[in-house]
Amino acid sequence: MKNKLFILIIFSICFSFSALAQEKESKEEENKALKKEKKQLADQGIVIDGEISTREPIDPLTPARAAFYSAVLPGLGHIHLKQYWKVPVIYAGLGAGMYFYLDNHKEYNRYRDAYKRRLAGFTDDEFYGSITDDGLEEAQKTLRRNKELSLLVTAGIYILNIVWANVDAHLLQFNVDENLTFMPHYKINEFDNTGDVGLSVNFKF
Repeated sequence: MKNKLFILIIFSICFSFSALAQEKESKEEENKALKKEKKQLADQGIVIDGEISTREPIDPLTPARAAFYSAVLPGLGHIHLKQYWKVPVIYAGLGAGMYFYLDNHKEYNRYRDAYKRRLAGFTDDEFYGSITDDGLEEAQKTLRRNKELSLLVTAGIYILNIVWANVDAHLLQFNVDENLTFMPHYKINEFDNTGDVGLSVNFKF
């Protein structure tokens, strides 16, 4: 009877150890599978920490695509990025540049035509008696310079629109996950009781 009881106890202990070993092995396999899944999602730009994030996968062609769209039609790149409020800003800048260019061009033609009539011997221009010949010549130089400057500003806004779309596309895909932190810190040195200022970088796997 005692032998049977002893054998039953030994059998129970062995069974328990076997069950624990299987449970441990099962947990290790689950952990490996979870790590593998996290790595695959991380490669796609999806950050997970217990739960899968709603962050969209990184598309390396998005910045180039946004810049191309903005080059074809100003503002189209930001429409592609769903940043609609920036489109009126771009067209306000382009519109202001074109307005000043056309206004200076119109005034330049007025003064140039009056100056040509003065050189031809006519005295019936609208500036006669108020502006001298030298004044008309100086006005043409000023208006030509303003016209060229307005055109340069308009071209600059057009180029800025392309760069802006490209940079915004990069920033939209920038990793700002909580697992990545970069922050300054202040710590009291325990040896000489002085303060230490530094930066800490944390990366959680």
